[in-house]
Amino acid sequence: MTGNKMYVTGGVGSRAAGEAFGDAYELPNYRAYGESCAAIGNMMWNWRMLAATGDAKFTDVIERALYNGINSGMSLDGTLYCYRNPLAFDPSNGDKVRNPWYDTTCCPPNLERTFASLPGYFYSTSSDGIYLHLYDNCELDWHLENGTDLKVTQKTNYPWDGSVEIAVVPAAASHFTFYLRIPGWAERMQVSVNGKALAGAKPGEYLPIQRRWSPGDAIRLQMEMTPQMIQANPRLVDDTGRVAIQRGPLVYCMEELDQPNGVALTDVAVDLGQEAGALFHGELRSDLLGGVHVLRHMGAVYDKTSSSDTLYSRYKGEPAKTRRVPLTFIPYYAWANRQATPMQVWTPVLKPSALNA
Repeated sequence: MTGNKMYVTGGVGSRAAGEAFGDAYELPNYRAYGESCAAIGNMMWNWRMLAATGDAKFTDVIERALYNGINSGMSLDGTLYCYRNPLAFDPSNGDKVRNPWYDTTCCPPNLERTFASLPGYFYSTSSDGIYLHLYDNCELDWHLENGTDLKVTQKTNYPWDGSVEIAVVPAAASHFTFYLRIPGWAERMQVSVNGKALAGAKPGEYLPIQRRWSPGDAIRLQMEMTPQMIQANPRLVDDTGRVAIQRGPLVYCMEELDQPNGVALTDVAVDLGQEAGALFHGELRSDLLGGVHVLRHMGAVYDKTSSSDTLYSRYKGEPAKTRRVPLTFIPYYAWANRQATPMQVWTPVLKPSALNA
């Protein structure tokens, strides 16, 4: 499934008929079904695989689905729902993305009960210690399988910030292993205990921290959240020559209403002819969509005065003329919370050859 039938948002099920998986690499964007319930099923299946194996690759899928393909299923005010979650949308076809209810009423209550059950996904215990799977401001008051009472407190602004402070407070000094998850996207990170740096942390794995823990001990995880451009397998023809933007666990999209007047999403491209560090600039907007980290990019828009409306023409090897234009990206989960407007996750690149440089 994750090899050729899952969307970058963690959504699954590309066909409306039967709400089914399609063929390998059949992952259309406009016609994506990506039912909210299917994304929830994806998370729940990977949770069971995680419990059986302890492999962090399953946690990565849980997080991808949760923050993107599931979270997009409910409006920010909790009153409207998505049955399907496409990765590109144009309201001119008459579709309405969010509705207060559906004749087939599986998705709204499934989303509600999933969000209500989230505290149970953050930690789990084993015979030798405790696993931390997800990050958020929270407090655990539980016990280890050896009977030791334990409190764990997280302080963080995740997913907007990659710094996580974890207080580990056993009722009495006790030796056990604290398994700290390092997300697969966290290519640059540092872990320390009581201010002392630890070695051995790898993206997409759990870092086992074995020691005698005492009240007052603290773990600090610092993850660099540089926006990353994601490219699809060449066999996924719908996304050939395109990139998706991801920052931390969040996949981003563009809505046309955030772009300059007169700029259509069908005409824009990501411009790779810039220094890597200058491609995207982040900004925390507390006044937008309940508070989100937006990404800015000086991209390109095709010059309509130099391009033809002819459907087909002879290939001359000359790229279409473009002009620079500022583009704005928002987290995918927050789309369709304002007026109806075109949206897309995958954006063409102006210089696709640079992806293979």
